[in-house]
Amino acid sequence: MATRDDGMLMVQVLRWGTEMGLDDALARIFEEGFDAKSQADDPSVRTVLAFGETVGALIKHGLLDRDLARDIFWFDGMWARVGHHALAARAQEGEPTLYEHFEAMVTKADA
Repeated sequence: MATRDDGMLMVQVLRWGTEMGLDDALARIFEEGFDAKSQADDPSVRTVLAFGETVGALIKHGLLDRDLARDIFWFDGMWARVGHHALAARAQEGEPTLYEHFEAMVTKADA
């Protein structure tokens, strides 16, 4: 169950998202015609990946309630649009933990 502290942190996360241009990035990745498999160099992809990874890490470490975050953001939809790039970057860098927190947020019920 989300606490008041979770709510306060979520407001800070929302502010951070605004500061980093998350709204514009989300608009871009959900545009009609956006090719989820070929837009690796799009700054919007990097913004969404960074945001999702950070929120996922906060959840993993028990600092933010997962259900609250998922009630506010459609992480499954975001991952569907940028997950391909996360997995490609992981393979390219040889780093299996790259974007693991974002992925866990959408693939594991207990993440």
